[in-house]
Amino acid sequence: MISSIAELISDRIDAMPAGERRAAQTLIANYPLTGLKTVAEFSAAAGVSSPTILRFVARLGFQNYPEFQSALQDELAAQLQSPASRTLNPNSTGGAVSPMLEATLDNMRETFRHLTDKQLADIAARLAERRGKTFLIGGRFTDPLARYMAAHLAIIQPDVYHLAGQESIWRDRLIDMGKRDVLVIFDIRRYQESLIRFAEKAHQRGVQIILFTDQWLSPIARFARHVIAGRTAVPSAWDSSAALFVVVETLIGAVTSQLEAAGAKRIRDLESLR
Repeated sequence: MISSIAELISDRIDAMPAGERRAAQTLIANYPLTGLKTVAEFSAAAGVSSPTILRFVARLGFQNYPEFQSALQDELAAQLQSPASRTLNPNSTGGAVSPMLEATLDNMRETFRHLTDKQLADIAARLAERRGKTFLIGGRFTDPLARYMAAHLAIIQPDVYHLAGQESIWRDRLIDMGKRDVLVIFDIRRYQESLIRFAEKAHQRGVQIILFTDQWLSPIARFARHVIAGRTAVPSAWDSSAALFVVVETLIGAVTSQLEAAGAKRIRDLESLR
């Protein structure tokens, strides 16, 4: 499978000099649009020289800047695909089980290939902290992941809340959010405008955002402290959340391990109330 540019950055950012790292961070903060500008505009936005941008592009494996931009344009086209356009895609298998299974397994492998142990450990450690509240929310098709994760985390620690219902209800909860809190958001293509607005408001209040998205990156990435980019494309009109679900399961297990004593006591106390 071809890696997205965001995945290439995630794989190589630790080896980048400071200037190239600034270029990478600037691109991720406005992905992919910054990379579709001229070299001069990109370098001005990042506060680095034009040769630094070209070295950054070369480090990602591209021969030149036009090749880099062509890859971004392909990604942008993929971002904007609707289920209807994917239904008409000649690569669709018409519901055959084996290609769907293979694509789903490939998605899981590729997702974890681009996730480092440190990244997962950092996210688990933040979710296990007891100093604030944890809020979880998802989009039209990803909210079941948020609800599932919230249901598990609420068993092993207090102050875990799944945000559901109308957007006005989410906005009202912003008053309870601050710098000690975490907001976990699930958002895959075609990205939900209401979630983007909500994430921006939460970010302005100092809330730490953990984003679960796809390989093309939700615009919420510009507000997020941590970004998990999972593979979602399968031979179907619909994207698959299976890889993200496995990441969720992995993090639930890691948080449970970190809260071993306190979590076990909370589970016993909950059981005694049943």
